[in-house]
Amino acid sequence: MPLLPKSRLGRVLLAILAAVLAIVVVLIASTGWLDALGAAPSGERLARIQRSPNYRDGAFRNPDATRLGAPGSSRKMLRQWLRGHEQRVPPGPMPIVRLTKAAFAQPPASGLRATWLGHSTVLVEIDGARILFDPVWARRASPSSLIGPKRFHEPPLALDDLPPLDAIVASHDHYDHLDRGVVRALARSTAQSRARFVVPLGVGAHLERWGVAADRITELDWSESTTVGPIKFTATPARHFSGRGLNDRNHTLWASWSVAGPTHRIFHSGDTGPFPGFADIGAAHGPFDLTFIKIGAYGDTWPDIHLTPEQAVDAYAKVRGKMLLPIHWGTFNLAFHAWDEPAERVVVAAAAAGARLVMPKPGESVEPATAPPVKPWWRAVRGK
Repeated sequence: MPLLPKSRLGRVLLAILAAVLAIVVVLIASTGWLDALGAAPSGERLARIQRSPNYRDGAFRNPDATRLGAPGSSRKMLRQWLRGHEQRVPPGPMPIVRLTKAAFAQPPASGLRATWLGHSTVLVEIDGARILFDPVWARRASPSSLIGPKRFHEPPLALDDLPPLDAIVASHDHYDHLDRGVVRALARSTAQSRARFVVPLGVGAHLERWGVAADRITELDWSESTTVGPIKFTATPARHFSGRGLNDRNHTLWASWSVAGPTHRIFHSGDTGPFPGFADIGAAHGPFDLTFIKIGAYGDTWPDIHLTPEQAVDAYAKVRGKMLLPIHWGTFNLAFHAWDEPAERVVVAAAAAGARLVMPKPGESVEPATAPPVKPWWRAVRGK
């Protein structure tokens, strides 16, 4: 019996099948043989999830009824993807501020300093503690190292140059907020051996799969708190969703974060759409000296799960923020708007609302007590 088909058509079909199989194998390998998908909660972790008042019928639920897409959004998104003329990627190099360990050798004079590292990744020094939010150093916001949205700029700070951290906080498990490679590196790092991982319910399953010891992980439901040294972390509600695979949507929780030290308070929105709960967060945990609120990746096809820049300014007011540092923009192409549109819109909205705004370059550090006026650095990139 011949091992290969005799006909030309048969050989062509076999070659196509072999090519497809090779592509599939390469793509799977680029996810760490699916390790990037993480792990599903099980055992006592799953039992705790099932006891949560925010978990019903096999999934976590938002505070308000939430649609992931508006009616007819699939067709509209396809048209926007194929026909949209927005400049979704910067036309020139981004002016990042490159950092080393030396940048963090001296504590902030005011006791509060934030360094925006791109997208939603922020290194905060607050009342003697160092906190890293939503750590993402990957080249792509994707399970694969070969396909998916690619970074506009290099990370301003090498992982090995991170100062010793007290806590690493994730808002949820999406790829642009939780990076497997970073987690694995931080779990192995002797310099970061003291750092606690503080995450929403269920996310610890991913962390343990990637090498984080269970005793370094604290998982919180909404309104639950933990302390790391003198700093109190409270998981506060957000309106979003979760999941790293096709079949695990909303099996882990998403959250915003209130962080309170002896002297200062900060708020990190994570990913969220508009909802009345911002006022409740402000009443219970504010005012906040500095707020990190998402302004990018919005669209009228998914209005419930991402804030527009104008809604971000409104959320800042409702949580009783004293200064707004916008996040979740300028790093990945995740929506059908120009890459710098969120920055332009938030400047206008903040001015109209009388909000105190700071717009650092990636890698630039700011202290609210001495924050500089807004300089629209992104306009120089647009003009290149």
